[in-house]
Amino acid sequence: MQPNIERNYEAAKQQYARHGIDVDKALEKLATIKISMHCWQGDDVRGFLNRDQELSGGIAVTGNYPGAARTPAELRADLEKAFSLIPGKHKVNLHAIYADTDEKVEWDQLAPRHFQTWVDWAKSQGLGLDFNPTCFSHDKASEGFTLSHPNPEIRRFWIDHCKASRKIGAYFGEQLGQTCVTNVWVPDGYKDIPVDRMAPRQRLKDSLDEIFVEELNPAHHLDAVESKVFGLGSEAYVVGSHEFYMGYGISNNKLICLDAGHFHPTEVISNKLSALALFTDGILLHVSRPMRWDSDHVVILDDELLDIGRELIRHDLLGTTHIGLDFFDASINRVAAWVIGTRNTIKALLRAMLEPVETLKKAELEGDYTTRLALSEEFKSYPFGAVWDYYCEKLGVPVREEWLAEVKKYEQDVLLKRSGA
Repeated sequence: MQPNIERNYEAAKQQYARHGIDVDKALEKLATIKISMHCWQGDDVRGFLNRDQELSGGIAVTGNYPGAARTPAELRADLEKAFSLIPGKHKVNLHAIYADTDEKVEWDQLAPRHFQTWVDWAKSQGLGLDFNPTCFSHDKASEGFTLSHPNPEIRRFWIDHCKASRKIGAYFGEQLGQTCVTNVWVPDGYKDIPVDRMAPRQRLKDSLDEIFVEELNPAHHLDAVESKVFGLGSEAYVVGSHEFYMGYGISNNKLICLDAGHFHPTEVISNKLSALALFTDGILLHVSRPMRWDSDHVVILDDELLDIGRELIRHDLLGTTHIGLDFFDASINRVAAWVIGTRNTIKALLRAMLEPVETLKKAELEGDYTTRLALSEEFKSYPFGAVWDYYCEKLGVPVREEWLAEVKKYEQDVLLKRSGA
């Protein structure tokens, strides 16, 4: 431990202790929180099944920074580098298109064996795995509809794909001893105003009912459903709206996924957590940064991220909330994007842990809004950075911007040597 880091930490501890905040205890709690880091930042959502298929479903990745992963082995190497710069042990979120297999397999026939190398790797790294069916970038999704498609044969294909994905997720959980969350998102919708808004939603509900009919061990696997307000090609109408999935999730005991970019521009997911928590057994978060709606920018330590952290800590929601990331930026170093976004998400949780929550709640309950505002503002300049530096040093990852030099070296030694980089 560097003497200055430990000295600054001890001084910070004393300042926080004056308000009854046990910093050591906060760091112990922080070390138990797992962030599910999304694999698709590493290769621009291309995957390894049908790599030549055009990205669809209203998803767009911009930029051409060199060094995108081209194989599962390269992607795992990039993930390892990122995790070596992030404090704690976490999870990786896989999409079905990231199967690691030489077998020519259609998506509705995917099975755990097609992901065995991922499971073996996760075991060796001490990581968990989450999963998602991939209901886009496929010929059978070219008309903009999947689980709500009016053609029963196409609908059957996607139902079977989602069923297969649940079994893969359950296998992950069983093998790794960490519950896998399998999240269903579909891009279904119309570009222009529809006449019939009900029928597609009825078909989506029927499809989901069939997908979820098999009970899976909740110790190994949990289901989630994810909404969207609109997308490219579905500007007028999205079948799986927030209201649809909120109703479905509550009625069917499924996790409701709140994606930070999937709402109207003035909406924030932090304000939804306390409401949903009263009626659900759990929530899935996709932490992203919507600069212009769902633009999926790398997560920064902005007000909304801090508020998400505060809501989770102030209402003791960590035990029932699964925190995942969802952004993709090909204009910057992809490993750096992971590191920045994940470290910031952890920082937001730590910041929230280092606030005098009980004092603030007491002042609010007594109508002392002056104290509430004064303390909230003063704590913004408390020595959080000293605590974060200590945490990183203690867990053996670079302190502050020191990690950037390692990423730059990895770029020179590995990323730029990839063909076409």
